[in-house]
Amino acid sequence: MKFGRVITAMITPFDERGQVDWEACGALIDHLVNHGTDDLVVAGTTGESPTLTDEEKLELFRFSVQKMRGRGQVIAGVGGNNTEKTIWLSREAQKCGVHALMLVLPYYNRPSQEGLYQHFKAIAGKVDLPIMLYNIPGRTAVNLTPETLKRLAEIDNIVAIKEASGDLTQMTRMIAVTHGDIALYSGDDKLTLPVLSIGGKGVVSVASHVVGRQMQQMIDHFAAGRVSEAARLHQHLLELFEVLFITNSPAPLKFLLNHLGIKAGPVRLPLAEVSQSEAETILRVYQATVNNEA
Repeated sequence: MKFGRVITAMITPFDERGQVDWEACGALIDHLVNHGTDDLVVAGTTGESPTLTDEEKLELFRFSVQKMRGRGQVIAGVGGNNTEKTIWLSREAQKCGVHALMLVLPYYNRPSQEGLYQHFKAIAGKVDLPIMLYNIPGRTAVNLTPETLKRLAEIDNIVAIKEASGDLTQMTRMIAVTHGDIALYSGDDKLTLPVLSIGGKGVVSVASHVVGRQMQQMIDHFAAGRVSEAARLHQHLLELFEVLFITNSPAPLKFLLNHLGIKAGPVRLPLAEVSQSEAETILRVYQATVNNEA
């Protein structure tokens, strides 16, 4: 299976009571598909997965598959730090009709590289879906090494990795040692272009909620050899990429979407809404990005 170039890590819209807003979720999926998104990650970090119940996750998977209507693939965020529970959730997600799974590295319990290998091998052996791994040491307190990824690449249904270590040297080595068997995606919007330059395939994006078409254009420029045009667009979007993480994500993005009339609702505790000064900065940067040509 091949994934698209711009995969959106979709927020989970909530209503004023903090419950999943299904009408808003459907409208958001249509918006994303119509504005540059190839595939969706549902119930990932940007979807506030730590505060979603298993029942909410499974309903989100079913709803998203139905709403996408074949317009792109749904990648289910099912990773956790309990191997047996992750196997259970992965199998339940498969029953919901999702096209692939995303498995974040186990957090908090800080397994060894051998533990990471055995964790992912155990899950992969219990499902019949392609798997995208998710390496984000800043959140999990453990890093997947290129050597371990090389071992995991030998497992048929482990096919991709979202790499959010921020370490381009590590990413280069990951691509080199897996010989193209693992598709590497940037886990940071601001590293999309650098990751493409070392052989990456695309991005699992937050900013694509609001600038998906521009991100597709940037990748188009790079793929066609128009590197200076791609670099110019990257530079133009950089401040927006950064301001969406001015505080706990996805609070800045949800604020911006709500401002734009795309219902996103609040974030769930323990995340907090943006402050007034943060809101003003987000709007200033967004307006400057959309009002000025790259």
